[in-house]
Amino acid sequence: MLKKAVLLLNMGGPGKLEEVEIFLKNMFNDPFILSIKSSFCRKILAFIITFFRKKKAEENYLQIGGTSPINALTISLVNKMKALAPNYVCVDFAMNYTKPFANEVLKKYENFDDIILIPLYPHYSQTTVKSSIQSCKKAMSKDFKICEVFYKNEKYNEILLNLIKDEISNFSAEEISEISLIFSAHSLPIKIIEKGDPYEKQIREHVEILSEMLKQKGVNFKEIILAYQSRLGPVKWLGPNTGDVLKNLKNKKALIFPLAFCIDNSETVFELAVQYAKIARERNFTFYKVCKCPNDRDEFAEFLLDLAKNEK
Repeated sequence: MLKKAVLLLNMGGPGKLEEVEIFLKNMFNDPFILSIKSSFCRKILAFIITFFRKKKAEENYLQIGGTSPINALTISLVNKMKALAPNYVCVDFAMNYTKPFANEVLKKYENFDDIILIPLYPHYSQTTVKSSIQSCKKAMSKDFKICEVFYKNEKYNEILLNLIKDEISNFSAEEISEISLIFSAHSLPIKIIEKGDPYEKQIREHVEILSEMLKQKGVNFKEIILAYQSRLGPVKWLGPNTGDVLKNLKNKKALIFPLAFCIDNSETVFELAVQYAKIARERNFTFYKVCKCPNDRDEFAEFLLDLAKNEK
């Protein structure tokens, strides 16, 4: 029997406050994040950015328990996949900026016939999918099978619709029609998009797909808005900014869906659920809720195994 490994890839996150610094350093030293040709100059800049952001980042993580939820949720997801997978399939995960790193994890599967990589980002970007895949290719010379994007997958989108409906299950159709649904995606610098990164195009397509599916199921929000979060620095970023959208929302009722992530992390449980919730409170919103990511839901574990099985 052929031996197969399914490897989930993600950015990682601090497991404790002491890991915030290494997380930031590794992220900003990623050539797909900071596209500076000189590795020496990039390393210096990463050190400077980390120096100035570390204290604030630690304060933010303290507000969500001193750790990123991405680690425990990923372990739980992997365990569910292991329970569902046939005995000739091993399921594991690797992170880009915190342990376990790809070079450590892949050593366990050197003699496997197939290694299937699933970056846990539904849309393609050099800053996420390409970066994660390159970490694996750097760690091992092997012809990996790669599931690059899945934002058009109907089964995946049904999972997302269920997550949205979970948050409005107690509302009448009339009440739902008064709520603005905001799809919030991680922003990227415009210069990355102008160089051909397909992320923005795929995000827009995804919003169109989900909007049509909601319409077909008779779920009608007041409006559906695409916004972007997590800007950093003085360069021009994709917009509008999620915070600005909330500040200008006249109906003061918002359901936020974190579109660019499969697993909750600091950008969802802190930025959306704490920082932006404060904006909503200050403006006397009568409804503000952030949807969960697919995380370790049973149907998401099943979906990922199906995705791996169908990868040629």
